[in-house]
Amino acid sequence: MAQVTTLLVAVICLALIFDFINGFHDAANSIATIVSTKVLTPFQAVLWAAAFNFLAFFLVKDHKVANTIAKTVVEHYITMHVILAGLIAAITWNLITWWFGIPSSSSHTLIGGFAGAGMTHALYMHGNPLAAVDLKPILVIIAFIFLAPIIGLLIGVVINIIILHICKHARPVTAERWFKRLQLVSSGALSFAHGTNDAQKVMGIIYVALVSQKVIGSGAAMPEWIPLACYSAIALGTMSGGWKIVKTMGTKITKVTPLEGVSAETAGAITLFITERFGIPVSTTHTITGSIIGVGLTKRASAVRWGVTINLIWAWIITIPISALVAGLVYALIQIF
Repeated sequence: MAQVTTLLVAVICLALIFDFINGFHDAANSIATIVSTKVLTPFQAVLWAAAFNFLAFFLVKDHKVANTIAKTVVEHYITMHVILAGLIAAITWNLITWWFGIPSSSSHTLIGGFAGAGMTHALYMHGNPLAAVDLKPILVIIAFIFLAPIIGLLIGVVINIIILHICKHARPVTAERWFKRLQLVSSGALSFAHGTNDAQKVMGIIYVALVSQKVIGSGAAMPEWIPLACYSAIALGTMSGGWKIVKTMGTKITKVTPLEGVSAETAGAITLFITERFGIPVSTTHTITGSIIGVGLTKRASAVRWGVTINLIWAWIITIPISALVAGLVYALIQIF
């Protein structure tokens, strides 16, 4: 029993480490535009984003996204080794993409790792690997790899056009001053949405670990310490920043003005609020990237650096399969040792 308890504690610690890494990996999503438009310094921006990440703990009590993540692997195939392998794979891929400044999805890294470890476990049990995963949520998650940025793009275009129409007679200096103030609101909303969506994914993993070890029963209410720990970890991670990805998101996709920053951040926040309402675990990275592209398109198609964008899309596509493969290898190594 002591060994099991130690493993459970190790898994919970790894889950919170992943949440911390998720925070600094995805900090760019919330602060890239507000830093690139010089509304806040990088240090001020990460404090602002972290505060709104943590605010979600007090206001969000219906953890639908966590429930979806918990159900991606069929309960019969969930073991502590499956969860451990999935987390190690997710952390590994997150650190690799952070090191190279690639804004990939922490969410999909975790989902791919969890699913890949579960499928490998099924193979070890001489079963059908596809039987280990619930294909319905997996297919929805895969669909939103493409739908989330498209929704963000479309909302970004609409919001930017509306704002441009409203402000067409405004003095440029006055308008810029107001939009710099409004960016504080829009970036705060995006950070809040990021917290509600991304922290819940680790909640789901910790929950299934507790169920797997029979600490709580299947279907039991989530203990209050899990959301508190997850929101704290992601907020602390956001405070540590992720400057390589900030540069990609804030300057390499398209040049962003304060007005466009408000449009992109508002579009990203609206998309995340909608998907969270329906319990769909989407990528904050994908969503805000789509929103930034949409804002760039309202100027002209050439305003978007399509070479950079295409590279990002390829990173999104390979994240789930690579994470699943790494998780499978980690699971196999665990079985050897």
